[in-house]
Amino acid sequence: MPALYSVVRDAPFGQLVRLVTKNKYFKYQEELEGFEIPWQKAIKEEKERAIEQSSPLSTPADDIEKSIGDAINAPAAGPHHDQHDLEALRQMATVRSIRTIDRANKTLTRESTKPWTRERFEAEQEEQAERAQSAIIVPVKTAEGITLVDWYSTTDEENPQNWSSGRKALVTAIIFFYTFVAYAASAIYTPSTEGVMHRFNVSLTAASLGLSLYVLGYGTGPMLFSPLSEIPIIGRNPPYIITFGLFTILAVPTALVDNFAGLLVLRFITGFMSSPALATGGATMQDMYSLLKLPYALTVWVAAAFSAPALGPLLSGFAVMNKNWRWSLWEILWMAGPMWLVMFFFMPETSAGTILLRRAQRLRKLTGDANLKSQSEIDQGTKSFAAVAAEAIWMPIEICMKDPAVLFTNIYTSCIYGIYYSFFEVFPLVYIGIYGFNIGTLGIVFLVIIIGCVIGLAIYVGYNWFYLEPDIKKNGLREQEHRLVPALFAVILLPAGMFWFGWTSESSIHWIVPTIGLTLFPIGAFILFQCIFMYLPLTYPQYAASLFAANDLCRSAFAAGAILYAHPLYINLGIGKGISVLAGLLCGGIFGVWALWWYGGRLRASSKFAQA
Repeated sequence: MPALYSVVRDAPFGQLVRLVTKNKYFKYQEELEGFEIPWQKAIKEEKERAIEQSSPLSTPADDIEKSIGDAINAPAAGPHHDQHDLEALRQMATVRSIRTIDRANKTLTRESTKPWTRERFEAEQEEQAERAQSAIIVPVKTAEGITLVDWYSTTDEENPQNWSSGRKALVTAIIFFYTFVAYAASAIYTPSTEGVMHRFNVSLTAASLGLSLYVLGYGTGPMLFSPLSEIPIIGRNPPYIITFGLFTILAVPTALVDNFAGLLVLRFITGFMSSPALATGGATMQDMYSLLKLPYALTVWVAAAFSAPALGPLLSGFAVMNKNWRWSLWEILWMAGPMWLVMFFFMPETSAGTILLRRAQRLRKLTGDANLKSQSEIDQGTKSFAAVAAEAIWMPIEICMKDPAVLFTNIYTSCIYGIYYSFFEVFPLVYIGIYGFNIGTLGIVFLVIIIGCVIGLAIYVGYNWFYLEPDIKKNGLREQEHRLVPALFAVILLPAGMFWFGWTSESSIHWIVPTIGLTLFPIGAFILFQCIFMYLPLTYPQYAASLFAANDLCRSAFAAGAILYAHPLYINLGIGKGISVLAGLLCGGIFGVWALWWYGGRLRASSKFAQA
């Protein structure tokens, strides 16, 4: 089946066409005439081959058929599982044609909600070895008589882990630009602050709420959209497409609104609607990439989130200066509209649970067998969305209160994120107030964040490529704290860059000097975030999704506040002293990160939440 055809079929556009035409177009293989379920076809062929080859097997045909049937229909392997039946099937099946799966020990169905443990890493390595030679996967029956629908083979093209590099790259690029638009839409408002002050006759602090509330909106959204996307009957795509569609539509009234309260409400709502990029983007990457390659994919995604706010002022600065303050808001529409169309036509579903659930529905329609179900479908029947959402909201709060490692990472990353957003207040004071830049050229200064991000990305990817990945392949997964090694050095760059910037921002010193010093901050912050975002899911695998959502909320809430308090802080204390207060907080974080690396094992041993 052509790759483009399957991409469009699995995208929202293809699914909508199927719904409207009652599955007449964009058919799946189960809906094509003459389709035969692969495992049934393979069993039939093996039975015929065994009958034809009377030697080396002298088993009567009826006994062969019974052995095969018993092996297929046996309950999942357990203490009462008849290994003789499975062995009989293995003897009659060639390695490249049929493979029975013992679900008590491993599975070829990988879902993003499964724990990131050493056992999962080992199972994944074994799975990759399985995929090296195509084998039909024979499903098993549960004790209740349910046949678990799985991938048809170890090379099943519907499995996101088996997608071609081009298809994975397409989805990765879509998530990258989607995340970029969502985050750039926050700071793209910054050059309009002065225009909003004059148009609505409000203070600078009030006008800054247009940025602050947007940030708060995309921080609260993941608390809803993260658990929503984990429900198999929903999947990843509906939250992406519906919310981003609303985001695009709301960009129009946001640019046209003519009262201040309405502007603030719309900015919060658009921020909220942009949040699935933050809530689920990492999960989409995890759906497609193995544990060894996932850090690289996450690096691309985080780079979009980290660099986009810095590019926002540059994208709108000159337009606002030469036109009016509304142009920054119109630019959001110009970015979001084309991006939504690309997602609508080319963004396939990546959740394994959702894909297999839909396959099970098609097989039930084809065969009339109501006992054909996916594992995710069975799990979904035992959990309501209210239960999933309640757990996602309460559990991270409980862990944060009872686990010092989580409490520290939430506080420290929130401080870093808040300081990052305080730059949108201090940069105008330094580069316009001291060095005489205009609004347009001020946006160019924010490129220093991009440069630092690129350098940090190169360092982190280099560490993974040249050291960590070869080490894991040779020695297996090490202790979780091994992921923190780059952060031990990166954490020093944060306060160093802040002090350098703060105390060299003087009219007697060329503007390039504080700008170079500031580059150290994004280098350290990018590496630190990557290390922590790999450390948390390894340490708290069963709570990773909700912990990320809670961390997002903490960071965004702190950043929303920083946008409001930063300007008075720098005005009242001065640039040097104001920066020093914030840099002092980051100095405390140095000891915290080193303590986490040194005592992390002991903390995990005493925590009922952590993975030992």
